[in-house]
Amino acid sequence: MECTGQNSPLGNFTTLVEFILIGFSDVPNLQGFLFGLIFIIYVFILMGNSLIIMITKVDPSLQTPMYFFLRNFSFLEICYVSVTVPRLLTDLCRHYGKIPFLACAIQMFFFQIFVDTECFILTAMAYDRYVAICNPLLYPVIMNNRLSVQLAVACWTIAIPIHIGFISVVFSSPFCGCNQLNHFFCDSPPVIQLICGDAVMVEMLSYVLAALVGSILSFLILGSYVKIISTILKLPSATGRAKAFSTCCSHLTVVTLFFLSGIIVYMKPKSSHSTGVDKFLSLFYTIFIPMLNPIIYCLRNKDVMVALEKFLQKCIVL
Repeated sequence: MECTGQNSPLGNFTTLVEFILIGFSDVPNLQGFLFGLIFIIYVFILMGNSLIIMITKVDPSLQTPMYFFLRNFSFLEICYVSVTVPRLLTDLCRHYGKIPFLACAIQMFFFQIFVDTECFILTAMAYDRYVAICNPLLYPVIMNNRLSVQLAVACWTIAIPIHIGFISVVFSSPFCGCNQLNHFFCDSPPVIQLICGDAVMVEMLSYVLAALVGSILSFLILGSYVKIISTILKLPSATGRAKAFSTCCSHLTVVTLFFLSGIIVYMKPKSSHSTGVDKFLSLFYTIFIPMLNPIIYCLRNKDVMVALEKFLQKCIVL
């Protein structure tokens, strides 16, 4: 079914059975290359994050709240990419994509849940670093096992009721005859564009939710790091300052990449670039950023590197 222009409020209302994912069918010469590249990256993400989960679980020196949250973060990254990448790889193989209406709603729901959960976990990790550096003597008391588990449970569950409501609003809206989704997965902006008539209220709800979550959590992280940097600069020795900063360098790098790329993808003006550029930006946000996270945490964290070396040595001996 061809779609031309915007949906008209007077258009025919139909019960959509499926969406056609245009994906990267408009660049057929790149599809084989994209399949190979994305497949390699996906395998790397699965292996890299699984390795982090294993070494932070078995190494006695990494049994701290910091690495407990890192373990949650790595598992989340596996879930996050698995929502979109397997279907994308399948669609690249067959050169077209179709997704049932219900499956589209489910994919959007889980994708947005995992995006928000990632924001919450990064915020919890910032709080952990704040307590460790600004209140080191009270760190074992404040960041005990009970609080760590409670924070992790809150991170994984707090976004669920929010997005149940949002997805219900989006997919209970009327859709016209057009079912072509100019994207490679069911993300909220392209789906909302297919809503019949005036979708301003749904768009505003989407922006408000993104802005609220993003701004509140980014301010909490920023506030934590203002305190952290201020405390680090007051340390008497350069060695102490370097050691303190190294414990949060990986996290700060991941936070910067995640929030900046998210702002570029979701908070940009509608007419700032073409849909083709939007798709490649989303590809960067959903696949390339998760690929960098295991590298950052392994290369920028000495404790993880030491634990990884010991783990690999044991595997070689076995």
